[in-house]
Amino acid sequence: MKFKVQLVIESESGEIQSTQEVAQIEKGNLQPENLGLTLAVAKELLLQTQRSIASQQIAQYQKQQELCSHCDKKLRHKDKRTIIYRTPFGKLQLQSQRLFHCACKEQSTRTFNPLAKLLKERTSPELLYLESKFASLISYGLSSKLLQEVLPIEGEINPTSIRNNLHALGKQLESELPEEAGVLFEGCQRDWEQLPQPDLPLVVGMDGGYVRFYDRASKNSGNFQVIAGKSIKADGTSKCFGMVYGYDTKPQRRIFEVLKSQGMQMNQQVTFLSDGEESIRDLQYYLNPAFV
Repeated sequence: MKFKVQLVIESESGEIQSTQEVAQIEKGNLQPENLGLTLAVAKELLLQTQRSIASQQIAQYQKQQELCSHCDKKLRHKDKRTIIYRTPFGKLQLQSQRLFHCACKEQSTRTFNPLAKLLKERTSPELLYLESKFASLISYGLSSKLLQEVLPIEGEINPTSIRNNLHALGKQLESELPEEAGVLFEGCQRDWEQLPQPDLPLVVGMDGGYVRFYDRASKNSGNFQVIAGKSIKADGTSKCFGMVYGYDTKPQRRIFEVLKSQGMQMNQQVTFLSDGEESIRDLQYYLNPAFV
């Protein structure tokens, strides 16, 4: 028995523009191991489908860029270059054309590359998400092996890349975190009384521990304090947070943004559970006017 998987490309009006064969699958007599798609066939199917769809998207985008945005004159081609773009479904080699700017308006450069400008990051957001998610749970090496086991990216990802991408993403998220403030909650009692009836209290558990510095030069290095916690809503959904106390410059803001992301209102009670250690207790102040 043979199966053919085809990609049908339609215009916005619904007219079929082209049909491409993505894969052929042959199946013999039914056995438990050949029922449906195998992992290897599924990975190849994803890879070929990704390449076919991406090539059509790139072709359409670059055709749209060939006209001047000011006078609609067709732009002259300079050359083509290959851009490597990594996705969860395989590495793409994209042909990116370089164009001359139109003479109707003065530009700082003679040429430009629309696709390179669009794809500033060469790793897709979804692959970054998967790398970051698993690298936060297990080691970089195991994350690499896991992703290569289930996705068509064998040999295209390594622990160093995952570490670098994770650190870059962490720095970006850190830069987006608002600045620390003495009092983080907003408004006054009159404003809070006008808010809708809040949900049941948020329950936040926090605890800390000390970790010895890793220092090859000295066996007498000191310790640093790690604080971690979990905020739980009444429906059981939760979010976790953590920080290195004394090094984190926005510890209260970090906790406040977690509570805010869970829909915390200024008239909603927040119950903190901790062992009363001073540094942990200090983090609980001024996060909400109704905490207990």
